[in-house]
Amino acid sequence: MKKNFFLVLLFLLLVSCNEKAKPVVSFYYWKTIFKLSETEKKAIHENNVRKIYIRYFDIDLNPNDENPIPLTPVRFQEKMNDFDIVPVVYVKNKVMLKQNINLEDLAQKTIKLVNEISLKNKIYNKEIQIDCDWTLSSKDNYLNFIEVLKKLSQKKLSVTIRLHQVKYFRKTKIPNADSGVLMYYNMGKIAPDSLNSIYDRKVAERYLKSLKRYPLHLNFALPIYSWAVHIRNQKVIGLRSKLHVSSLKEDENFEQMNSVFFKVKHSNYKNGVFYEENDLLKTESVSSEDLKEMAQDLQDNLAQPPNEIIFYDLDEFNIKNYEKNIFKQVVSCF
Repeated sequence: MKKNFFLVLLFLLLVSCNEKAKPVVSFYYWKTIFKLSETEKKAIHENNVRKIYIRYFDIDLNPNDENPIPLTPVRFQEKMNDFDIVPVVYVKNKVMLKQNINLEDLAQKTIKLVNEISLKNKIYNKEIQIDCDWTLSSKDNYLNFIEVLKKLSQKKLSVTIRLHQVKYFRKTKIPNADSGVLMYYNMGKIAPDSLNSIYDRKVAERYLKSLKRYPLHLNFALPIYSWAVHIRNQKVIGLRSKLHVSSLKEDENFEQMNSVFFKVKHSNYKNGVFYEENDLLKTESVSSEDLKEMAQDLQDNLAQPPNEIIFYDLDEFNIKNYEKNIFKQVVSCF
């Protein structure tokens, strides 16, 4: 009897060890004022979201003296005491390209502003995330910046990673961070062609196999945003966000050419933007099927399972484009 009991116990232990913990759903929040709509609150609640990555500020170069400065720090109009808030600082690559930059001073000022925003809003941070699409030319400054920031902050540090930085990591190197987030979007060029610059599976396939060799643990960020590429005389003149296909279909000033392109029939203003007759709008978005395809492709090429799937970004306009349970469906692929 005792022997049977131990056999059952061993079986249960083996089963529990083989069961993979599914990653959790998290969101990026990228607006300059933090205030959640009822739709956004509902999405958080229904998906048991405990962590939100909030863009705190950008770092750019001052056009007057070429010194780094923070831009548009976030303002909180809502308390988030029950959530794990991760400040995200977006550092423009040109900052890291600057010669003779004082990296220690920049790191100190970055931490100081992050702490000031958090203290003012009674937020306790266990982690800071740095978002920067560094290049071979800015690599040394960026890697040193991360080293200094990690040492001074005494917090967990995560960094964003692009596909090309995964495939060519021996050249681009790996930041000394606790973890990375693979930004699995913005894969192509914003161009007047018919390709989708947000997600292109053929482009992604060139990089996917490299994931198995990437040494840093990665979580994945997937896109739920959309936009329209404004084209005039075969040249891109801007990106138009929050422009839904249905609103273009209903507007008599626009004519749908195919599933992607709309043509401007009559010059007009829409959402404060002037559209000239014969301009084109190329709509780019990511469908529910695309999201599940992305998740499955990532799952098939994993080195280590992700802890989180972070959706970019938490915005009522984006959420309304998907069925209610899409985020759980995507997570279930892992």
